Amino acid sequence: MLPTTPTIPSFAHADSTLFTTAWPLWRRLLFRFTVIYVLLYMSPLQWMGSIPFVYYATEYYGIGESWLVTLANQYLFHVKDELVPLNGSGDTSYGYAQLCFFALAALLGTLVWTLLDRRHNYDRFSYWFLVALRYYVAMIALSYGTIKLFGQQMIFPSISQLATPLGDFLPMRFSWLFIGYSTPYQFFSGAVEVLAGVLLLWRRTSTLGAFVATSVFLNVMMMNLCYDIPVKLFSIHLFVFSNLLMLGDVRRLLDFFVFNRPAQPKRFLAFTNRRDRIGYFVLKGIFIVMFGLMPLYQAYQYSKPPVEQKNAQSKLKSGFYEVADFKTNPTFPDSLRWQNVVFEEGPYGSIATADTLFRQRYRRGYFGYALDSAKQTLSFKKSTSDSLSLFTLHIDRPDTNRVLLRGIFRGDSLKVTLQRTNRHFQLAERQFHWLSEANR
Repeated sequence: MLPTTPTIPSFAHADSTLFTTAWPLWRRLLFRFTVIYVLLYMSPLQWMGSIPFVYYATEYYGIGESWLVTLANQYLFHVKDELVPLNGSGDTSYGYAQLCFFALAALLGTLVWTLLDRRHNYDRFSYWFLVALRYYVAMIALSYGTIKLFGQQMIFPSISQLATPLGDFLPMRFSWLFIGYSTPYQFFSGAVEVLAGVLLLWRRTSTLGAFVATSVFLNVMMMNLCYDIPVKLFSIHLFVFSNLLMLGDVRRLLDFFVFNRPAQPKRFLAFTNRRDRIGYFVLKGIFIVMFGLMPLYQAYQYSKPPVEQKNAQSKLKSGFYEVADFKTNPTFPDSLRWQNVVFEEGPYGSIATADTLFRQRYRRGYFGYALDSAKQTLSFKKSTSDSLSLFTLHIDRPDTNRVLLRGIFRGDSLKVTLQRTNRHFQLAERQFHWLSEANR
């Protein structure tokens, strides 16, 4: 065993070959490439942006990375002339250009590293690299798992979605509704992700945590690939990273699961002085608070029902409204006529129409609205966050189940009569039967 100093951690009970056995060239090259690529992908400065004073560094880091990716795409990759930035989708043209840039930077970095570094053993470096990767995977598992625990990632289908024909949904939305329909299933999937994250936080359970994380992210990856969910690149990386975490235990795992031989105990770095131990526990505690407890508290707070002003005159009664009468001058094409209208619990809704004046999703026009009871007007907006209205109609409400709208729409007069109906959606019943006499 190598001699140690009070300030440098060393492996406890390590054999005499540790830190001295030379790695073959192929392994050193692969390790150098992997380290550079993974660190670029993890982008530690980006996910530490919530730490005070680190935000400014992350902002400039992001600007610099975006400039380099755009420049490299312009002269080398040519993924697309105009890159679409990352948004709700992680698989945009910018995402693929960024992937190419990381790979190129890792190749160049490996070349420079190889020319400058004459070491032939990276056991210690490999250990700390896997520790950093382990905490990164734990952070992702905890963040996604926590919001699933409170049913906040996939939401139960809205009335508008229930009123949309099944065949109009894209595979991604179909899969989202499938999970959002069942709160217990979403809770279960989130609990497994949280379990993986918690197990990865401690060295003695890290191998089991890597197993669980690999299983979880394999399922996520396959759903993204098979249902065209636009987070394919990210989920593939998480699956690969989870497998990387098990590389250090590959011989032990093969002995136990394949060769039916006794597995040697896992070796850990031992901190040789009190300062190292205190620093280790302080950093772990900060990580658990920031990426474990705080997201849990925030998700809990978000799950509380909002305090609303219970003023019946300030909002429309939510539900499904049939269009009993729709009169325009001149007559609209059938494709632009309103077939039915849905008002959701919040100040938004949708209309069964192909009119592109509204935000179109799955052959329904979605809108936000603002009701002014004093002026008796209903203003339609592209979304709830818009300050400008698309158009404003005069509103009469003879009773709670009837709405009369009239005014100027697309430069012509419009008169609409809406009748609220008790539209029954079986999917909204959340059915469950232990005894099923027939295949329903």
